[in-house]
Amino acid sequence: MYQLDRNNLCADMRRNVAAALMEDVGDGDVTAKLVPFDCIGEAVITAKETAIVCGAGWVDEVFYQIDPEVRVFWSVKDGDEVEVGQGICQITGRARSLLAGERTALNYLQTLSGTATRSWSYCKLIEGTSVKLLDTRKTLPGMRLAQKYAVRCGGCHSHRMGLYDAYLIKENHIAACGGIALAINEARRLAPEKSIEVEVEDIEEFHQALEASPDIIMLDNFGVEDMCTAVRLAAGRVVLEASGGITEATLIDIARTGVDYISLGTLTKDLEAIDLSMRLSI
Repeated sequence: MYQLDRNNLCADMRRNVAAALMEDVGDGDVTAKLVPFDCIGEAVITAKETAIVCGAGWVDEVFYQIDPEVRVFWSVKDGDEVEVGQGICQITGRARSLLAGERTALNYLQTLSGTATRSWSYCKLIEGTSVKLLDTRKTLPGMRLAQKYAVRCGGCHSHRMGLYDAYLIKENHIAACGGIALAINEARRLAPEKSIEVEVEDIEEFHQALEASPDIIMLDNFGVEDMCTAVRLAAGRVVLEASGGITEATLIDIARTGVDYISLGTLTKDLEAIDLSMRLSI
C-alpha cells in the first residue's frame, strides 16, 4: 500500500494553492480593493454540519501566499470531528487579504473535509472487523495527494499512488499479454521490486492467479459466497482485495468474508463538500 510522504504532500500543496489562487484571484481581487488597505479584520470559519475536518494546511497556505502577515488560529486539527455551529478556526489580518482568500480556502477545506467525512462514515460501518478500506485512483484531477491524505484523516488507507508505483494487472492487460500467468511473470521480470496485483473476475481466474503467486489478488465484483471460497482457497498464501460495485448496504457482509482489503472509489469520487461558512468582522 502507498506510504504518504509528508515532504511530497507539502510541495504538492504549495503548487496546488498557487494554481488555485491564479485561477481565482488572478492579478488581484477587484472587489476586495473597495476595502481600505489598512483595514484589519477577523474571520471565523464555522461548521454547519457534523464532519471530520481536513485541510488545515491548505487554508494556511492560501492565506500565506496571499499575505504572509495573515494569521490562522485553529481550534481543531485534521481528523477531528466537529458539530454544527462549532468554530473551526479564526483568521486575522488585512480585510482585503481575508476576502481574497475566502473562497479558495473554503474550497479546499470543504472538499477535503468531505473526503475525510465519507471515509470516516465507511470506517464506522465495518467496526469490529479486521479489513482495511482503501481509496483508488478515482480522485479529483490535481488533488490526488490531498485526497489520499484526507482519506487517512477519515481512518481509511491508500492504494497505489498512480500507474508508476505498483502493478495492477487488469482484464485488458491480461488479454494483451496472453494470460494471467504470462502477465504476472513478465511484471516480475521487468520490475521485481514492485508489488504485483492481479484482478480476477471469477473463481477459474482466481485459481490461475493463485498458481502464479502475485502479491495481491483483486476479486472484482465477486459475490459473497465466491469471496468466502477465495478466502478459504488462499489460506494466507496471498493478500485478497475485494472491489467493484460495493455499497454501504453490502460493505459489512463483504468485510466479514475475511478479505484483507476492500477498495472503494466512492471515498474520493462521490464526496459531498462539507457546508462551512466564513464570517468577517472589522
